[in-house]
Amino acid sequence: MSPRPLVLALLLGVAVLCYADRYLLAGLAQPIKREFGLSDSVLGVLLGPAFALLYTILGVPAARLADRTSRVAVAAGGCMLWSVFTALTALAHDPLVLGIARVGVGIGEAAYQAPVMALIAAYFPPHQRGRALSLMACAIYIGQMSGMAGGPAIAAAHGWRTPFAVLGCVGLAVGLAAWLLIREPPRDALPAGQVQNESLIALARRLVRARSWLLLTAGMGLGSFSGVSFGLWGPTLFERAYGLTTQAAGAAFGVPFGLAGLTGTLCYGFVSDRLGRGGSARPLQLAAAALGVATCCILAITWVPSLGYAQLLAIPSGLLGGGWSVGIFVGFQYILPERHRAAGTAIALLAIGLIGNLAGPWVAGMLSDLFGGGLNGLRLSLSLVIPAGLIGAWAMWRASSLLDADRRALAGEA
Repeated sequence: MSPRPLVLALLLGVAVLCYADRYLLAGLAQPIKREFGLSDSVLGVLLGPAFALLYTILGVPAARLADRTSRVAVAAGGCMLWSVFTALTALAHDPLVLGIARVGVGIGEAAYQAPVMALIAAYFPPHQRGRALSLMACAIYIGQMSGMAGGPAIAAAHGWRTPFAVLGCVGLAVGLAAWLLIREPPRDALPAGQVQNESLIALARRLVRARSWLLLTAGMGLGSFSGVSFGLWGPTLFERAYGLTTQAAGAAFGVPFGLAGLTGTLCYGFVSDRLGRGGSARPLQLAAAALGVATCCILAITWVPSLGYAQLLAIPSGLLGGGWSVGIFVGFQYILPERHRAAGTAIALLAIGLIGNLAGPWVAGMLSDLFGGGLNGLRLSLSLVIPAGLIGAWAMWRASSLLDADRRALAGEA
């Protein structure tokens, strides 16, 4: 197999580009909205459903393909595909073409998360996965800062189209490097009497019987519904609330949240691995507590009267909110048999994506228009959307007590 540091570095590069692509549109939402004359509802569709619909639906067959063929080829090929559509976004001349480009990005990114998580689980033993997955989760914040701060900085000098072209070209190079340099790791031999080609429907039925899998899925879905909505609408909130330019709002939002989230994610991985020695439930309990407190912090940020207070609250929001998703992925990799890790994770991500990535930003934009738009409309909208994270935290805490029993059950039934 390839050296672990090389694998981790290349997969991290793929992940950073994945999230930078997502947050770049959010960072440039206002100039794009002005050029095409979009409402908050239409902008919410571009931030959410246009990207997330096929991203979530195609994630399952992409993961199934990765389980049966090469996880490396699927992940690297997806990176190159979404990078092409990111570059094509720069050529959009009307909202329809812009939407088609976002759909293409979603199709490519469908091949990212589950195959990459399965590769990490194959290359790293259980006692090192928390650190490896937390490093991968740092890509969210590196991508956030790149898209929300770096993108507008380039756009201020060269227009909003240039960052999309640059990011697309970089993605093609990184995807090609991952495909050429990462070797596909060997899979465990299939135990006697176990089915090789189990259908997705049969697998889904078995997963639904695992209560921890259901609760992990619900917890991450509701946490994403809350956090993704705030993350994608945050620059617009800052621009409206504090009278900032698009570039200044992207930097004011993306940098403090990104740096705090990056630090929190790295710390979570080391703490999670140490807690995991005392039982599989503890890392997930830590994640549940972190999500609950972070949700309260971002709800407060929505209404604080000054930029200084908002950026101050970004510190606990990022530190605590930065790592909770790592706990979810550690839980999934723990309970799922190896040969079903990509597909089992992808089926969960289908539901999570529909709840968080697709519904969240769109519902927030729709409610904002319903409440009259502008600053107050957006604040009221986010105040209804964000508390879903508290329910997600409860679901995660409940799942923590069921992991070991479900791991044994899934291994025995597989």
